[in-house]
Amino acid sequence: MARVTQDLERDLERELSRLRWRSRRGMRELDRLFERYLDRAWRQAPESERAVFLRLLEVEDDKLWHWFMGHETPADAELAQLVESIRALPP
Repeated sequence: MARVTQDLERDLERELSRLRWRSRRGMRELDRLFERYLDRAWRQAPESERAVFLRLLEVEDDKLWHWFMGHETPADAELAQLVESIRALPP
């Protein structure tokens, strides 16, 4: 059982490492928001929320910027909810 737990933990760490790389935008503010989510919420997030986060990573940087700065709201309700959740995470 311990071996299975270790394997699962290692797989999770690999996935988080890949996601950290994918979420790098070159815009400090966006990078920090994504890092904060990955550090504080990803592990506890249900699969459905993780899927929404993967969709969020596919969005163009300029749209992300407008969403996270509160200038615009995503038309997709799931994306809008996740953006608000990420914005609400404490620094």
